[in-house]
Amino acid sequence: MNIAGLLKTATIDFPHRLAAVVFTAGCNYDCSFCHNRALLGAAELMEDGEVLRFLEKRAGLLDGVVLSGGEPTLQKDLAEFAGTLKGLGYDVKLDTNGSDPEAVGRLLDGGLVDYVAMDYKAPLSRYPEICGAGADGFLETLGLLQASEIEWELRTTVLPELREEELREMAEDVPPLPLYALQLYRPVRIEKLRVYTPQDIGRIAEALKGVQPNVTARC
Repeated sequence: MNIAGLLKTATIDFPHRLAAVVFTAGCNYDCSFCHNRALLGAAELMEDGEVLRFLEKRAGLLDGVVLSGGEPTLQKDLAEFAGTLKGLGYDVKLDTNGSDPEAVGRLLDGGLVDYVAMDYKAPLSRYPEICGAGADGFLETLGLLQASEIEWELRTTVLPELREEELREMAEDVPPLPLYALQLYRPVRIEKLRVYTPQDIGRIAEALKGVQPNVTARC
């Protein structure tokens, strides 16, 4: 595993669990709005053993571990690492862009993940513009999650580039979801467009309830 960072205690990253967050290096997307861009080419990495020793000590005190990034599914030993975490008694959450359904499928088939949060970044036709790469794999990964019995959600960061009609289009283009989170965008660049406020996102979430009953504003 190429581990670029460790958040030792998190209260909101893994629903209903007190968790640690493991950040992996590298991503196949190049989103200008990413808050973790420093992880994309992280030069200094942590040793797996160092991270696992910490998690061994916290077993029984923490409920879960979040595998985030970057994009965790780029890690070839992701399933092995998740299996080690499960062996320590942790619930495991995966944060992913959904671009590698094979990697997600291995985790699901192996019973190695308990919760998946998948990014739904833009209308699928706008992925190359907004993410620097296409949405290949997203729909297949979505199908895997629909067929699974684990907890999962889609989440969209409400970017200034996204018009309200596009947010509605996105909600309509996927089946009813167990949870659809609209997340506040926190600027990391000089914005040329108006940034949505928490009040805007709350209003949009309410308007989308006719399409996605389990939509929530995460601000």
